[in-house]
Amino acid sequence: MQEEIYFHDHGDGVVHSHTGSPDNEDHHPHSHSHTHTQTKVVVNRLARAIGHLEHVKRMVEDGRDCTEVLIQLAAVRSALNNTAKIIIKDHIEHCISDADSGNEESLKELNEAIDKFI
Repeated sequence: MQEEIYFHDHGDGVVHSHTGSPDNEDHHPHSHSHTHTQTKVVVNRLARAIGHLEHVKRMVEDGRDCTEVLIQLAAVRSALNNTAKIIIKDHIEHCISDADSGNEESLKELNEAIDKFI
C-alpha cells in the first residue's frame, strides 16, 4: 500500500508534509517549536506559484498549444524549486543549528525530506 502525503502547518504559516493519515496525531515524526525567518517570503512565493499553476490549468482547458503549456509548467516547477531552496536554507539556519549539537535525528530528517523532494 502506497503512503499518502499530507500537508499541514503548526500555526507558524509554514507548510509541512508527512505520510500516513491526516487523522493520526502521531503522524509527524517530530515536534518542534522554532522561528522561520522566511515564512512570509515562502507564503508569497507559494501563492504566486498557485496562481501560475491555475493559469496553466486554464491553458489546458482552453486547448492551448502543448509547448506553451510545457514551458509554463517548467516555470512553475522552477518557482517551486526556488521556494524549496529558501525553506531548506531557513531550516538549516534555524532548526538544525538550533538543535542540540550532535543531533543526528534532525540531520536524518532533513536528509529524508530532501530525498523526497528531489
